[in-house]
Amino acid sequence: MKPLRVLLVEDEGLVALMLEDLLEDLGCEVAASLASVRAALAWIEAGGSADMALLDVNLSGEPVFPVADALSERGVPFVFATGYGEGHDPRFKGAPLLGKPIRQERLEALLRSYGHEG
Repeated sequence: MKPLRVLLVEDEGLVALMLEDLLEDLGCEVAASLASVRAALAWIEAGGSADMALLDVNLSGEPVFPVADALSERGVPFVFATGYGEGHDPRFKGAPLLGKPIRQERLEALLRSYGHEG
């Protein structure tokens, strides 16, 4: 079975590294790890593909919702991550919300819900 390809959009460098390691430990492939809305949109527009995405809600004060819009248009599911417990855009109320710090068990359960066996 091929690994689940995950797009990671996280602006905190150490958190991104930890999540990359965690995703790889869980048997996923990090399709891209990007730190801004602009970089993520450019990657998507350039044909970047992923099976799902893990999106930090707040990227240096900028909401990640344009990335969620672009992924929705392409049928790519995503999970929001936040350290502030803030709600997300009501258009995406069906998207799972992971609190930070992200716990391995919770992430693993979400990955399983996307068909990944880890």
